[in-house]
Amino acid sequence: MPKANVTFEKLGLTVTVPAGTRLIEISEKIGAGITYGCREGECGTCMVRIVSGMEHMSERSVLEDKVLQENMAGRDHRLACQAQVLGGDIVVRG
Repeated sequence: MPKANVTFEKLGLTVTVPAGTRLIEISEKIGAGITYGCREGECGTCMVRIVSGMEHMSERSVLEDKVLQENMAGRDHRLACQAQVLGGDIVVRG
């Protein structure tokens, strides 16, 4: 199964996780402190910035894209409760 290396910039910590893992799950496991509310991609509380490795992330869903647009987020932002890592190296600020 493919793996991804996810670095949480604020912690300076890199973890290796299976492809398909959501960023919020990784944050909870290592205590990265990403705040979240609904976990359904509707509130925008868990918005993070992908510093590098966006090409290794799942595509935005229609709902996630709508919430990000409503929050005037840039193309480098994702909702941690929706964004899945697909492999490669990813750096997250959140």
